[in-house]
Amino acid sequence: MKIIKLACVLFCVLVFQNSVSQSDEAFLKTIYTQSLTNGKSYDWLNHLSNQIGSRLSGSLGAKKAVAYTKEELEKLGIDKVWLQPVMVPRWVRGAKEYAFIETAPGKTTNVNICALGGSIATPALGIKAEIVEVKSFEDLEKLGQEHIEGKIVFFNRPMQADLIETFNAYGGCVNQRYQGAVEASKYGAAGVIVRSMNLRLDDLPHTGSMTYKGVAVKNRIPSAAISTNDAELLSTMLQLNSNIKFFFKQNCKQLPDVQSYNVIGEITGSEFPKEYMVVGGHLDSWDLGDGSHDDGAGVVQSMDVLRLLKISGIKPKRSIRVVLFMNEENGLRGGKKYAEVAKNKGENHIFALESDAGGFTPRGFSFDCTDAAFSQVLSWQALFKPYLIHYFEKGGSGADVGPLKTSNNVLAGLRPDSQRYFDHHHASNDTFDAVNKRELELGAATMTALVYLFDKYGVNPISKSKDLKN
Repeated sequence: MKIIKLACVLFCVLVFQNSVSQSDEAFLKTIYTQSLTNGKSYDWLNHLSNQIGSRLSGSLGAKKAVAYTKEELEKLGIDKVWLQPVMVPRWVRGAKEYAFIETAPGKTTNVNICALGGSIATPALGIKAEIVEVKSFEDLEKLGQEHIEGKIVFFNRPMQADLIETFNAYGGCVNQRYQGAVEASKYGAAGVIVRSMNLRLDDLPHTGSMTYKGVAVKNRIPSAAISTNDAELLSTMLQLNSNIKFFFKQNCKQLPDVQSYNVIGEITGSEFPKEYMVVGGHLDSWDLGDGSHDDGAGVVQSMDVLRLLKISGIKPKRSIRVVLFMNEENGLRGGKKYAEVAKNKGENHIFALESDAGGFTPRGFSFDCTDAAFSQVLSWQALFKPYLIHYFEKGGSGADVGPLKTSNNVLAGLRPDSQRYFDHHHASNDTFDAVNKRELELGAATMTALVYLFDKYGVNPISKSKDLKN
């Protein structure tokens, strides 16, 4: 008799799973149709990029972006919209940078540079010195102070071109940008020039954050990025004549911190309102372009997740929040503040999804979770196959949602095709015209689909069992 009862239970579960699969397929089709024919993400991005522009933390653009996105979320008619105060750094670039290579007195070649975020300025008249090329911090150590003191250090380690996953290539060389000034200052360098983090050869310097952690103010040296074309030129010229000189001038400044905000909107859960799910991107951007890919795309896709869920007529079981984080680029203070407040309130964040890899065609997701949770995720993979979403892997999620990590929740990152992302990353060509409307809307739909599934089934077998009883 027990065997018969068990068989009946298993049969009922299988029937339920089959019906769920059919309803899920239908819902995903509706979401993709709505996003591709009635999406809002592209229009929002148009305004954010072309009417507001760059949104570096503490800037007027950032302030305008906070007001605009809050107003747009309020128009959606969701349950709650509010601003979460956060103090952010305010670094300003100042007048455009200038640099040249000098092969002989009066014989110069201009090159394209930009100050790295957080760098100090050069002296008012700039810096001119001999330049020494290195590929790594180990090269610095081998050269020693004797060959570095008073010179400009040129870090010229390129992104590894044969790595298909371009974020791995970026990770393999970004330490020279972030820590280069710290390491070079140990040997008495006068300044630092870093090859831009870019896989293609072009004339655009790419900025990004750097640090002076542990370096006394009096020992800090200016740091700038040079375009890949000019990095190749400089390297070639050094091979021909190691005594050439390099001149650069930049006018950046670190000002006192200012108050800004994370922008938060919520649809309150109908059954488990104390279980929170987050979807978000970072509202700030660098100042050279208008931040359309990094991370205007993630911002508007996240906003559209709530809109698409709302117009679908589904009442989420769990509370779903969109969080537009401030200050990811040069401090991560928005992400840390959100996690701090959530912890102090005892909020249970079971799932968080971030879009911060550009608005290109979505390929799938990476997940930071337990093996059991990942097995559940893999059971949904077939639902995404009709939309050519094949990439479901364990890995990182996103910088802003990272502080929410616990031992049993799920963090995820949208993974678009990354082959062109670093052509635009932190550069002046990160602009609205580089974003494809259809690709952006596919990403918004893909994020909505994943949020829907986690809301419906929970993040682990225990949650799923609890849901089945309801």
